[in-house]
Amino acid sequence: MKFNKQNGQASRALLVLAVVVLVAVIITFLVMKMAEKPSSPVKNTTTTAVLPVYEQTLGNIRFVYESSINRGSVLKASDIIKNSQNTYSSQKDLNISNPGAKFILVTVGAQNMGATNTVQGAWDIENIVDSQGRNFVPLSGNLVNAWLPYPNLCSTLLKPAFDPTPCTKIYEVSKESTGLKIRVETGKNNVAISSGNVQSFLLDLIVK
Repeated sequence: MKFNKQNGQASRALLVLAVVVLVAVIITFLVMKMAEKPSSPVKNTTTTAVLPVYEQTLGNIRFVYESSINRGSVLKASDIIKNSQNTYSSQKDLNISNPGAKFILVTVGAQNMGATNTVQGAWDIENIVDSQGRNFVPLSGNLVNAWLPYPNLCSTLLKPAFDPTPCTKIYEVSKESTGLKIRVETGKNNVAISSGNVQSFLLDLIVK
């Protein structure tokens, strides 16, 4: 009986020791978890889509994209604008100079948001720029005048609060180019562009 009693006491002692060790392990684990640095918040990797811009005000002049038309590789004589000033009755089709290019006809309006007239030559539309930064200059008026409106009102004086005045130009643009934009510009404080101090902006184009 004495032997059994000693065995029982030893078993209880081992059980108590095991409980103490388990409690110590749990406490140690909890202390270590509490000592850990909180995990960094997960960064939001969602990117905001860049929306196209079809109008922009520079100084007192508001530029508004109106249209851009893909004329393909030929400016057809049948598309020549007919008006009382037309002197192009003998004009033939105009073929593109490079088979890898296309004609694009672009119209942008300019509106005077100020209180007084702008000066002549205070605004204009310039190069088409693609997503690779390539620039395409407008074609010479003598070459494509037959397909431009008459009068073509680019750079004209703008009166306050009138409807946007359209400016139309024709460009040769690579067929490979995407993300096309048109550069609009005005002199700083809407002085004449010829002053050399120019503000500009790239409006998005939707070529149809």
